[in-house]
Formats: sequence, C-alpha cells, structure tokens
Amino acid sequence: MTALVPALRRIAVAATAVLAVAAASPAHAQTQAKPEPKAPKEFVALRDVDPTIIQEMRYFTPHNFVGEPIDGYKKPMCILTEPAAKALHKAQRSLLRKGYTLKVYDCYRPQRAVDHFVRWAEDLGDERMKAEFYPHVDKSRLFEDGYIAKKSGHSRGSTLDLTVVRLPAKPTRPYVPGEPLTPCYGPKEQRFPDNSVDMGTGFDCFDTLSHTDDPRITGQQRANRDLLRSTLAKVGFTNLPEEWWHFTHKPELFPDTYFDFPVSRRSLTNR
Repeated sequence: MTALVPALRRIAVAATAVLAVAAASPAHAQTQAKPEPKAPKEFVALRDVDPTIIQEMRYFTPHNFVGEPIDGYKKPMCILTEPAAKALHKAQRSLLRKGYTLKVYDCYRPQRAVDHFVRWAEDLGDERMKAEFYPHVDKSRLFEDGYIAKKSGHSRGSTLDLTVVRLPAKPTRPYVPGEPLTPCYGPKEQRFPDNSVDMGTGFDCFDTLSHTDDPRITGQQRANRDLLRSTLAKVGFTNLPEEWWHFTHKPELFPDTYFDFPVSRRSLTNR
C-alpha cells in the first residue's frame, strides 16, 4: 500500500496536467468565445421601416474596391438608427410619387469593416479592383487624399450611401469575380451595369468627378444628383461634398460612438 501511494499521486498530477492543456486548447477557447456585441435599441432594420427601398449591399459581395466580402457583413441588410430610417421612409414616399425609388449601397458599417479597409489600403500590392474604382489614384495616397480613414461616420449608424432608381426597377446583374473591369467615371453605358439613374460616376468611385458639385457634371447627370440631394435634405440629411452618394441624418443619435456589432438580424434581437 505504501508503494502504491506515490504512484497514485503521479497519476493524479498527470491527469491535472492533461485537463490544463485541454482547457487551454483552441477548441476550449472557442467554446468560451466572447459573444458578439448587440446593437442598441435605437437601431432598426431599414426593411422593417420601409420594405420598398431597394437594398444592394455592396460590401456583403466581392463587388467593391477591395474585391472581396468585407468583415462584419454577415447579412446583406441595411441597419440604421431609427430616426435615420424613418426620415429615409419619408424621402422614399416623395420619390415614389415621382416614379423613382431609393437604393442603398451601404448603411451602418461596423468598425471591423473599417479596419478591413485600412488593412487593404496598407497592402500596396493588392490592386485587383483598381481598374474600376480608382484608375487615376495611386494607392499609396488613399489615406492622404481622404478616400480611406481609420474611423467612419457609418459606424455611428446615421450615415448611408445611396442612389436613385427609376421605376419600374430593373435588377442589377451580379458581378462575376475576375471579369474585365471598366472605369467608374466612364460613360454610363461603359461602366459596370447599375440600375441607378446616371449620376456621372459609379458608386465608390475614387475620383474628383464624384464630388457632388463637380462642374463637369451637367445636364441629366446634374439633375439626378440634385434630385437625390434635395429630396434627402428636406428630411434632415446632409451630403458629403466629396461623394454624391454619402449622406448623414442630423442630429446624430450617437455622434461620438463607433459601433462594432455585425450587420445581421441577430444583432437587433437583444431588446
């Protein structure tokens, strides 16, 4: 019996070590992973407020300036603060009476998505989408020229990117990764097909031609930009002068908070 006690002690020590290793294993860590953050109660799904607004969520797809789906977009849906969504609903009612509809490209954007943009911008060797989205811009200047930033108003929940589509709306064909790219600032018939009215450039075009009041934009293109801006201004949205598609509803509910909950219906279920 005396000789058996040390042996039992050695077995107990070995078992404890095994359990410690198991607890530190990736599988155990995965089961103990921190739950995803939830949206505050002031956030809503745009589709619940106005299901008639078209949603073409570009960052859920590979058709964007990065060339791949962006971190944090788990579903192709628009999430906004409730005041912004309700204001958009008012703008939509006005446009529907004129034979148009709104179409959103991006709404709330989690901070992890912005971080994805930053990592991409710092990788100067990845220029797979340059021919469409930034043909005239050296990638090394994306931060300096203001096209990429480490924080985005989208992460506060009251900013979105959108356009106008004439009714009846024709579907936009899917982008095929690897297909030939054409410049976003070219004539509409030469750009990637989009059911938007002609705004003079495509969405997310890194070019001065995207500036809302660029003097080279005239005729119907100018009228289309003015229609979008004036319609949204009447319900409290302010345009970013460098991007005809970018608007923020004022006053913002969260002017100083950058959220990181994922874009998904599940983010809105903690009520």
